[in-house]
Amino acid sequence: KPNAATAEGWLTYEEADALASKISERLDGYVKITKQNRTKHFPKEQWWLLYEEILKDTDPEGTVETKNLQIYATPQNVEYLTAWTAYTNDGTYGFDGLSLDAYIDREIRVRLRNHEIITVIEKASDEVQYRNVWVASAKPGELEVYWGKAKRTFVAEKSFKKPEDMINQVADISMVNGQLRKITLKKERISGKVLAVLDTSIELEGYGEIPLEENFSVYKIYGDFKVQKKSDILVGYEIQEFVVANGKLCSALTVREFQAERIRVLLMNNGFQSIFHDQVTLRLNSAATLTVGKKEIKMNSGDTLTITPNDERLHAGRMILTPEDETQGIAVESLERAQGIPYYPGRLEIKQGQDGLLLVNDLYLEDYIKRVVPSEMPGSYEKEALKAQAVCARTYAYRQIRGNTYMQYGAHIDDSTRVQVFNNIRTDEKTDIAVNETYGKVLMYQDSVLEAYYFSTSCGHTTDGTVWGTDLASVPYLSGVAAKPGGGTLDLTDNINFAEFIKNKSYPSYESEFPMYRWSTSITGTQLEQKVGDIGTITKLSMKERGTGGIGKLLEIEGTAGTKTISGQGRIRSILGNTELVITKNDGTTMTGSDTIPSAFIAIERSEPDANQVTTFFIYGGGYGHGVGMSQNGAQGMAKAGMSYQDILTFFFTGAVIQEV
Repeated sequence: KPNAATAEGWLTYEEADALASKISERLDGYVKITKQNRTKHFPKEQWWLLYEEILKDTDPEGTVETKNLQIYATPQNVEYLTAWTAYTNDGTYGFDGLSLDAYIDREIRVRLRNHEIITVIEKASDEVQYRNVWVASAKPGELEVYWGKAKRTFVAEKSFKKPEDMINQVADISMVNGQLRKITLKKERISGKVLAVLDTSIELEGYGEIPLEENFSVYKIYGDFKVQKKSDILVGYEIQEFVVANGKLCSALTVREFQAERIRVLLMNNGFQSIFHDQVTLRLNSAATLTVGKKEIKMNSGDTLTITPNDERLHAGRMILTPEDETQGIAVESLERAQGIPYYPGRLEIKQGQDGLLLVNDLYLEDYIKRVVPSEMPGSYEKEALKAQAVCARTYAYRQIRGNTYMQYGAHIDDSTRVQVFNNIRTDEKTDIAVNETYGKVLMYQDSVLEAYYFSTSCGHTTDGTVWGTDLASVPYLSGVAAKPGGGTLDLTDNINFAEFIKNKSYPSYESEFPMYRWSTSITGTQLEQKVGDIGTITKLSMKERGTGGIGKLLEIEGTAGTKTISGQGRIRSILGNTELVITKNDGTTMTGSDTIPSAFIAIERSEPDANQVTTFFIYGGGYGHGVGMSQNGAQGMAKAGMSYQDILTFFFTGAVIQEV
């Protein structure tokens, strides 16, 4: 019988036999139990043999694995490290309940599950080599190095001849029986613009793709020293130097501060359906240089260039087309945007991708913003609204550059609505002025560039950052506000209060005159069943939870055969969307539906089932978009009311300040 004594005591032969037989019929009788050994301790060696057999029946996915690890540090020898965490040549692992102190600077064979060491099988070797550590300081017979998050001091048996030559270098350190025996310095460094950061290599301009050595490390060595990650290596910039040995990159050293001067945009194909292109045709508006591998080819204004995936020139790597005059741009005749054939300032790069050609536009950040603003906001809008949009777009782009999302493709951002639309509409003088007059300005919160989300239209109230599962404490500037003079917040989390609010078309707001301020539509249970499925005939829709501003966060769908719960504003909009819907706008005009409804700021009412037992649900909604951050039409209404772009931005982003970076 289970009790404290049996739980905390030794595993017996009898208990091991019972466990094995319950797990698998195959293991019934595996434990050789006798009258003499029934209550005796089950030996550790036999337990692990039994464990291996148990895994065959209980772990077909192989979640438990066996691996060799070099133990570099634990809280035993580096006090500030996280408790029960081992720092190894393969990253960090938990080891709760085990003792690893005797294995520091040794290689051990272990069993792992979910990044936790569950047992040490054996000591594999007394010899280890720590690759690509950073030598922070050195004196005769003593080294202080960083590897991972751990800082270690090693004492050598003999004094070093020139310890000063070891400082601020990358090195391999060899240990035998816990003693420092050999140091190999790696002094060769190269630099160049980073064009892509891949799983096993990094592409540098002028060098091509260079493979990464195992245990590749990244260190920030200017200002306060910091161990970084591979994702901190920014594409499009030359802020790192790379340590090279034996034809591989051993370490990246961040040697200077990031300055957001340029951005790299991954251009999508027609209709923004894919990042891959079947063909790329370019026409030059100025003389340019085409770089193919190490070869440079001069081209003239008016020349055209067509590249297909089987173009032999791509065998040399990325093709780079650099105009003499970046402002004149390069026309991409194989693309079609709302403006027609688009042209792009800066340079264009073509690379063979997995499913076609990748096309990257490398340009100045300010030129990028000039082509985002008219694509995201009508150029006819008030100047202060356009300036607010420019600051939002620049702030968002700055975060995207640092985020390095597309680093494997050699870009920071794409040109679709998934991020922010770029170069879909031609620039004009008014939008250019808005960008120029806000040059370099971004939104900051407590000395950090914030997440500058924006959307089309509010329902009279924005929501907060928790709609995406984010903790509000991490984005306090995205707190939600009533889009009316004086701001403040309204309590709209109750269904009755929200229904009264959303049905009121004349509720005063900066954007109450815009068509999508209020809208309505209806959807049948039959239409819903096409997306929901598995719960029979749909009979009821209930909003079980609302967020700030009344946005729907938890929708319950009841059917004759069950209930489904839809969580999150995006999923709610998607489940209620249908191309057959007719949506009536605030001004009485209509539009056809899409795969998502305009927003999740909705109240739902239902009719009684008709003769065919089909229920119709009436949706009263407001606004267009996710509702977080700045409402673009709200900004226009505020600008018309005489507010400056600074007033508009600090209205929507609580506690934010505007600074130039």
